[in-house]
Amino acid sequence: MEMERKCEMKISRSFKIASAIAVSALALTGVNVSAANAAGEKVYVVGGMPSDPFWSVVKRGAEAAGDAVKGAGGTVTWLGPQNYDNLGPDAGKLVDNAIAAGATAIVIADWVPDAENAAIKRAVKKGISVVHYNAGGTAQAKATGALGYVGSDDYLAGVAGGKYFASKGAKNILCVNTVPGSANQEARCKGVADGAKGKAKAKQLPLPSSNFGNPTAVSNAVKAALTKDKTIDAVVTIGVQDADSSAAAIKAAGSKAKLGTFDLSENVLARIAAGTQAFAIDQQPWLQGYLATSMAWQHAQYGILPASNPVLTGPAIVDKANVAKVSAGVKAGVR
Repeated sequence: MEMERKCEMKISRSFKIASAIAVSALALTGVNVSAANAAGEKVYVVGGMPSDPFWSVVKRGAEAAGDAVKGAGGTVTWLGPQNYDNLGPDAGKLVDNAIAAGATAIVIADWVPDAENAAIKRAVKKGISVVHYNAGGTAQAKATGALGYVGSDDYLAGVAGGKYFASKGAKNILCVNTVPGSANQEARCKGVADGAKGKAKAKQLPLPSSNFGNPTAVSNAVKAALTKDKTIDAVVTIGVQDADSSAAAIKAAGSKAKLGTFDLSENVLARIAAGTQAFAIDQQPWLQGYLATSMAWQHAQYGILPASNPVLTGPAIVDKANVAKVSAGVKAGVR
């Protein structure tokens, strides 16, 4: 809860400062707002598959920010891959597609920097307002010359999860990764191991990315791991779909392993409330979509940026102590 309060305070401060800068910038420079609106900005947001529960929430946040963009005569276009089999190269191609379409602002998740950064740098070189979000962190935003980063710190989120499990007595943690090679997912699992260090051991269960969104494949793999190593007493997954699959696997294996996950869903929150899942690590996906889209657009349209960089939306631990309040936000589709 303390981590959550600090995150919310930081976001609030960033909004207030950014709003003040926006007003003063318009007043001091004498920007003709109606003329700027007439030009309109073309904002392209590169995210995950629309069918992915996490990214559907991010998309809603971007669409909410799009209301202001449209009011100023601009457009917001969502671009996402068909699957995660070739995530990095596909994302790089989507950035190039946005450039070719005349984007004036691009929001991009830097999942696989080695495969995406060349395209991102091409966008920056053309003077496009580029904002990283969700993956890659501040380091990659600096590497590409982007304006900044909006999202959670994936490594620190993992550390929080590892510490939580260790504080509850876990000794052998399994981190289920269905997108191996993705920078943010690797950082999460590494963070879990480092957070538990000295009190518990942790290992990764890397599965083919084709398993992502395949509940049977993930459930069978987790069940096999639990059956093979009965000392595993904690399982953490990189997303809510895998959490659903792992919950079924734990039950099928007759295991007493505790479950944790990154991100939220109604299923996850219901299990936490019922006591069949220990916790979830929230990074507020709706805010990521909203803030990153707003940030890229405002820079393209008015040349302003938030005073705070990075703009962090997490991590925050959700467990039985605060699950009721958080559930209201999830049901409203904004968390």
